[in-house]
Amino acid sequence: MDLNDTPEQAAYREQVRAWLEEHKSEAPVLEGPDALPEDQVVDAHRAWQRKLAEAGLAGATWPKEYGGQGFGPIEQVIISQEIARARVPGILDVIGVGMLGPTIIAHGSEDQKSRYLGPMLHGDEVWCQLFSEPAAGSDLAGIQTRAKQEDGGWRLTGQKVWTTNAQFSAYGLILARTDADVPKHKGLTMFVLPMDAEGVTVRGLRQITGDAEFNEVFLDDVKLDDDMVVGQVGNGWGTALTTLMFERVTIGFGSEGLGYRPQRFAEAIAGDEAAVRDGDVRQRLGHITTELLAVRFTSYRMLSALQQGQIPGPEAGLSKITTVNASIAACDLVADALGPDALREDTDSQLSYHTSFLPGLKSAGGTEEILRNTIGERVLGLPPEPRLDKGIPFSELRAKEKEAAAR
Repeated sequence: MDLNDTPEQAAYREQVRAWLEEHKSEAPVLEGPDALPEDQVVDAHRAWQRKLAEAGLAGATWPKEYGGQGFGPIEQVIISQEIARARVPGILDVIGVGMLGPTIIAHGSEDQKSRYLGPMLHGDEVWCQLFSEPAAGSDLAGIQTRAKQEDGGWRLTGQKVWTTNAQFSAYGLILARTDADVPKHKGLTMFVLPMDAEGVTVRGLRQITGDAEFNEVFLDDVKLDDDMVVGQVGNGWGTALTTLMFERVTIGFGSEGLGYRPQRFAEAIAGDEAAVRDGDVRQRLGHITTELLAVRFTSYRMLSALQQGQIPGPEAGLSKITTVNASIAACDLVADALGPDALREDTDSQLSYHTSFLPGLKSAGGTEEILRNTIGERVLGLPPEPRLDKGIPFSELRAKEKEAAAR
C-alpha cells in the first residue's frame, strides 16, 4: 500500500494540525512536573474531550447521525498522529468512545443510541467495561455474574474486577449470565449498567504506580429494566465480541499513532556518551526498534484491511504482545544505561511510571498466553488445546472439570 497521504488526506492532516496548534494551550497537562493535581485531572480531561468532540476530532469514525464524522480508519489514525505530534492528550473516555460506543451503534436500540452516544462522545458521561471477574478473565465466557429475569426487568448479582475508570463512570456495559443450562457461550446477555444504581459498590485497586485506575465492582441484587439489554437476551457473547474486536485493535495500534515511537527511547539515552558507545546498548536498542517498526507496519496492514471493510484478525493480538514486550524491554534498557536516576519520578521522561505500569498490560485485552494460543491456532495452524466446555451446559462444567482432573 502507498503510505503517503493522498491530497485529500494531506489537506485533512493540515486542518487537524492547525486546530491543535491553535488550541493546544487549552489542553490539560497530565504528565511531568507541571501536571495538574490528581483531583483536577478528570474534570480538565473531560473538558478537553468536549473540545475535541466539538472540533470533530473525537469519534471521527462514528456515523454522522450519532455525532461522528463518518470517516474511515485512516482519518482516525491521522488524528491520533497529530495529537501525538502536538504533545497533547487524546480523549478521556477511550473505552467508551473507542469500544463501547461502537458496540451500542452495532447492537443497541435506537432509543439507546439516542440516549447514550451524544453524552458519551462529549465526555459528559464516561463509560466503563464490566467484563472480567476474579475467576473469569481471559476465559471471558466463564463469567459467573448472574442476571435473573423478573417482571419488567432483571436482578444482577456478582463481582467484576480490573474495571478501568469505574470510579468516575456514569454507565458501563456489563456481561452477565442469564441461562446456566446451556453451553457457556450461549447463556450470556449484555446490559447497560448505571454505576450509581442501588447495590453497585466500586472499590479501587491501588497499583504499583500509586494510581488506582482499576477497580473491583460488586453487584448486590441490582435491578435493571428490560430496556437496559443491549442486543438480544442470550446473544451477549456476540455483542461482547464486537467490544473485544475494537479493544484489541485499539491496543494493537498503540498509543502514539501506530505504535510507540522507537525514537523516544533513543532520545532518552542520546545524552549519555558512554551509553551511546556501548555495543550492547546499541544492539538492544536496535532489536527493540526493529520490533516496534514491525508493529507499525503490521498496523498499516491492519489499517489497509479495515479501510477495505475487512474484520481485523489475530494480528491485532500479535501487535499488542509485541508492543508491550518491546516497550518493557526499552524501559529496562534506559534504566540499565542511565542508572537509578532515570527512574526518579520528577523527571520529564515518565520512565518510572511506564516501568511500573507496562507489565500490567500483559494481561489487559486478554493475557499474553491466551493471545499466543489464538495466534498459534489461527495464524500458524497449530492444533487447538483440548477443551472440556464444548456442548456442556455451564451448570455442569465444574463437575466435568473435577472429573477430568481426577483421572
